[in-house]
Amino acid sequence: MTAVLFDMDGCLLDSRRGITGSMRHALVSAGHADRDPAELEQYIGPPMTYTMHQLTGAEIGSAANDALVAGYRAHYAETLVAGTSVFDGIPEALAALRAAGHPLAVATSKPLTFAETLLGELGLRACFDHVAAPDFSVRTPDKAELVREALAALGATSGVMVGDRRFDILGGAANGAATIGVLWGFGSREELEEAGADALVAAASELPDAVTALLPGR
Repeated sequence: MTAVLFDMDGCLLDSRRGITGSMRHALVSAGHADRDPAELEQYIGPPMTYTMHQLTGAEIGSAANDALVAGYRAHYAETLVAGTSVFDGIPEALAALRAAGHPLAVATSKPLTFAETLLGELGLRACFDHVAAPDFSVRTPDKAELVREALAALGATSGVMVGDRRFDILGGAANGAATIGVLWGFGSREELEEAGADALVAAASELPDAVTALLPGR
């Protein structure tokens, strides 16, 4: 059966409170101006090194960027569970996909320790056969590589990648996977369409049918 891979932030999990709160803490602690949480939501999804570069100009790999990321992670480690919830309908959609025989995996740029903690604490870990995520030493995780890892771990020759940002769509397409963009996350419809998503869904309940519609040979 076709494997189905999921991004985490903005797809499975509403993590805006935890992530934006830790972004603000890191910025202010480093002497930068505070930012409105709503403004920061557009930066959720890419690796934090990239986000801090976008927010402050600190080059990826520089001491300033590394310090910002470290400040973010220290705060986030203390608040990630309290600042995160599962989007409505996700547990039911995952159960339906598993019942249909699809192996499931996560492919996320979030560090593995954080990803495993959240999936476990929020009751989703048992839904997934594999979690592809970088360790803390990786500054710029590549979504295409994470998708490749997940497909290989599942022994899958075909797959569907589900996510809310262009990185998810492009990472799936780079591995020959069909792609589904979700409209409840942090990316816009325009972003997902421009990235070439094969389908868009507005509610988690639409995911099983969307996956079925993309199956090879249907």
